[in-house]
Amino acid sequence: MFATLSDRLTSTFKNLRTKGRLSEADIDATVREIRRALLDADVAVPVVRSFAAAVRERALSSEVSGALNPAQQVVKIVNDELVTILGGQNRPLTLAKNPPTVIMLAGLQGAGKTTLAGKLALHLKGQGHTPLLVAADLQRPNAVTQLQVVGERAGVPVFAPHPGNQGHDDVLPSGADPVAVSREGLATARAKQHDVVIVDTAGRLGVDAELMAQAGRIRDAVDPDEVLFVIDAMIGQDAVATAQAFADGVGFTGVVLSKLDGDARGGAALSVASVTGRPILFASTGEKLTDFEVFHPDRMASRILDMGDVLTLIEQAEKAFDAEQAEKMAGKLASGEDFTLADFLVQMQQLRNMGSIKKMFGMLPGMGQMREALDNFDEREVDRIEAIIRSMTPAERETPKIINGSRRSRIALGSGTTATDVNQLLDRFDGAQKMMKQMARTGGVPGMGNLPGMGGKKSRGRVVAPARKVKGKSGNPAKRAEQERAAADRALNGPAAPAGSAFGLGQPQPEQVDPSALQLPAGFDKLLGGR
Repeated sequence: MFATLSDRLTSTFKNLRTKGRLSEADIDATVREIRRALLDADVAVPVVRSFAAAVRERALSSEVSGALNPAQQVVKIVNDELVTILGGQNRPLTLAKNPPTVIMLAGLQGAGKTTLAGKLALHLKGQGHTPLLVAADLQRPNAVTQLQVVGERAGVPVFAPHPGNQGHDDVLPSGADPVAVSREGLATARAKQHDVVIVDTAGRLGVDAELMAQAGRIRDAVDPDEVLFVIDAMIGQDAVATAQAFADGVGFTGVVLSKLDGDARGGAALSVASVTGRPILFASTGEKLTDFEVFHPDRMASRILDMGDVLTLIEQAEKAFDAEQAEKMAGKLASGEDFTLADFLVQMQQLRNMGSIKKMFGMLPGMGQMREALDNFDEREVDRIEAIIRSMTPAERETPKIINGSRRSRIALGSGTTATDVNQLLDRFDGAQKMMKQMARTGGVPGMGNLPGMGGKKSRGRVVAPARKVKGKSGNPAKRAEQERAAADRALNGPAAPAGSAFGLGQPQPEQVDPSALQLPAGFDKLLGGR
């Protein structure tokens, strides 16, 4: 959603990096470009003014003028101010001391409250809670039925004593009382020991007095611990006015951004926290129930500045990947075993459990420079690769080299692809397999050093012992003289070589000669050890 804003800011900072020192004119030009980028992204004008003023004031201070790299210091200032307008620190849900915790959802019709109720329930269920959904939206056609379907998909019970509006007009059926349904739902949660109650309320196409009055009555009936305002991140500048109207009429405690995966500019949604003073707690990033994440202002600011969001990526990987399977794969690589197509299939399935591959790549730092390649990436390519591998026999997955022409034709026919697609997959896998083998031998990625726990070089699965260090002669004269005396003593008094050793093989041993029988000059016998 914030691609345009991210590209504009990245381009602005790129111009700064070419300058070793920033003048006041440089800072003014940078602030002006940032102001234009924010206004083009639909950020509220009062927020843009305060943001630009804060950036300019800090950029002209000593923290930039005295920095070793002024350009990086300006980027840090912009990042800090983005975090501020996004709400500062992340705030968790306020849970009641005596359950159940009551969470009321409010917002305009079409903002995605009903779907978000299921996402929030699934998120809380994953944390060990036992949520109950209450269908208090009796006015929108088939809203109760939709909530029941969403609750069934999330595996969460739904309290729906009234079927709600089953027609086509957006009117409240006779005898339907959303306040009574909310009150009965809370009593049911207490009786059945649900620790969280999520109340889905009705919305309107616009803010009106009737909507605010009904939301106020429901709030008074259930006394919620949290009132979450669900706002469509794609509605533009009207988001600020709507948020302010709900803040005055209902008094919400937190904001949830929905449809954050859209292609609108979305800057107005960034203004909500700053305008209303209420923090953004969650964000909906897709249509699936699992496309839901806790909102971290610092991580969102990092994404906007194209610095990635590695922490969120790690958290998603921890949820999707099987720890036992990952440990097994690491042990297999460390032992020098081949990385097979069966292993590749398992890893690819776990990667898909994390969600959209485009979204995951977008969380990596610097991926804004490859935005066009990411946009052109076809997610169905993963399906084709999986179909090709599944069309292989177990033996072919373990040993791809046995795949000949006839096998390729059979695999292509079974997977609905062509023989060329099969060849391309095998060629890419062969390169990946060679890289895995090199990682197993060297203990790391080529050019990046050893990985922890991978050891040294390996040969056929065995660790090669490091070469023994040969000691040379010391550079210290006294120590070197001592080494030479020790070597001469070993040469004179060391054990004699066995018969037949070296070049004396088969030669007779010399007779023992008595030194006293030799005619030697006077005093020469002392050199031979005589007394």
